[in-house]
Formats: sequence, structure tokens, C-alpha cells
Amino acid sequence: MKSYDAVVIGGGPAGMTAALYLLRAGVKTAMIEKLAPGGQVLMTSEIENYPGFPKGLQGWELADKFANHLEDYDLHRINDEVREIKVGSPIHTIVVGDEEIEAKTVVLATGSRYRKLGVPGEERLLGRGVSYCALCDGNFFRGRDVAVIGGGNSALEEALYLARLVNKVYLVHRRQEFRGHRCYQNKCFTHEKIEVIRNKVVEEIVGESDVEALALRDVASGEQSQIKLDGVFVFVGFEPIMDFVPKAIEMVPNGVVTDVEMCTNVPGIFAAGDIRAKQCRQVASAVGDGATAATSAFSYLEKLD
Repeated sequence: MKSYDAVVIGGGPAGMTAALYLLRAGVKTAMIEKLAPGGQVLMTSEIENYPGFPKGLQGWELADKFANHLEDYDLHRINDEVREIKVGSPIHTIVVGDEEIEAKTVVLATGSRYRKLGVPGEERLLGRGVSYCALCDGNFFRGRDVAVIGGGNSALEEALYLARLVNKVYLVHRRQEFRGHRCYQNKCFTHEKIEVIRNKVVEEIVGESDVEALALRDVASGEQSQIKLDGVFVFVGFEPIMDFVPKAIEMVPNGVVTDVEMCTNVPGIFAAGDIRAKQCRQVASAVGDGATAATSAFSYLEKLD
């Protein structure tokens, strides 16, 4: 059985930062990532608020910079999915793919996935007009009409990205006020291709083989309406990826509970980034979490020796 001082689960900004700090401290480290390194950053069209890049940069560019920073270090990469963590004392066992590996410390950094609306038609029409990634699928809707559902930064950013490609974007939000940053609101509210629809919730995504319309309900009057369109992009928040996290670790609906040093309630297990129960889910905060988790893991390892 392979054994490591530290295993980082997840290759997004938090995971890659944690791995970098551990490697620089001389810790034998493995990073498990079932997909390409980058996480949610890979599905972000443009990042404008990461320090050091005042003109912004594409999500994949930032992910590449993170990944390239690790190239000169002896990082053991495992491209597979974690199925289970068996909590031990002091050695934890991670079931990844068809094998088991041992770790003195574990950093949970699997991030989050897009939350679904949970309305009729959403699952059935996934990939047939329903999408959770404008960067991935926006090109399929050039010159056509689409809706973006949501009121946070992700919804506003993706609406602006789609407006470069499509004929029209309906920006649908269930409330009067948007949660996204004012700079994104101003751009959306004045964009000639974006029509803002407030105080309406999605009742159904309508279509036989492909998306044909969006059925809406006014939250105040209850009035029903439909918009004819070809695509629906859903951005109504995120849910942490915790399917594999053992019950011994304290969790709440919005993530793994940690202290300010990224320590969970289980000795030797830390969490960083969007998997944590927290409010700010940004690349900058994920990087800070990763650095803090690695520092705490290193301090823990020193006490074991």
C-alpha cells in the first residue's frame, strides 16, 4: 500500500495551493484529481478580481499558471475518484479507484458543483438546451435566445459572456435585488442584449427533445408566463462535494466545518476552498484556505515525529 505524509483531494485552486505549500516544506505529497487540474476555474470565462491581474484573465489561463507552478516539484498525481476515507489514528486510509493509500494528513479540497433548480424538464433536457456552464456550451447557441437563471456573481458573469455570442439573454431572478457585485449588475442592466426579469421563479423547462420555452411564475401575483427560447443556463449557487466525506467529520448542509486554521474535528484531516462551510467562495479565498490548510497539516506532522 502506498503511503504519504499528506494527500490532497482535489486539484482546484485550494488543492493546488495546499500541494505547493506542502511540497515546498519537504512533505511527501500526493494530489488526487479525477479531472484536469483547475476545478471550477476551468469553467469560468473571465476572472477580473484575482490580485495581480488588473486586466483580468481567462479561467483556464489561471488554472494553467497554478498547475505549472507545481511542475518542478515531486508531486505524486493520482487521476481517479475518491470513494471513501477510513478515519484512523494517526494513519487515515483513502479508497481511490480500486486501490487504497495511506496518509498521515488529508486535505479535503474537492470544491463544489452547481446546484440544480429541481424543476420539471431540467434533468430530461440536460445537454439538450439545459446547461450549467456557459463557457462549455455557449457556442452552441450563437445567434439564438437563451435564459440565465440566478442573481449572484456567477449568473451575472455568465450572462455577460453569453451576450457576446447569442441573440438575446433573459436574466431571470426570483428577487427584486441581485446579490452579484455592483460592477457586474451595471454591465448587465445596461447591455443591449440582456433583458432582466425580476421576481419570477422557474416552474418548468419546456420542450420535447430540446428546450423550447421557460415557464415562469410571478412571486407576488402568481401569474404564469412563458418565454420562447433555445437554451437555459442555471446558476443558482453551489453545493459542496462531500459524498465521500466520512460521517466522523462534522458537516452542515453548506460544507465541512473547520476552524480558522482549516482543521476539522478529526485530527489530521483539514479542509480548504469551496468544500468548507463558509460564505465567500472565490479563487482568492480558496488560495488562502489552501495555504492555511497546508501550514496546519505541516505543523500537525511535526508533532507526530
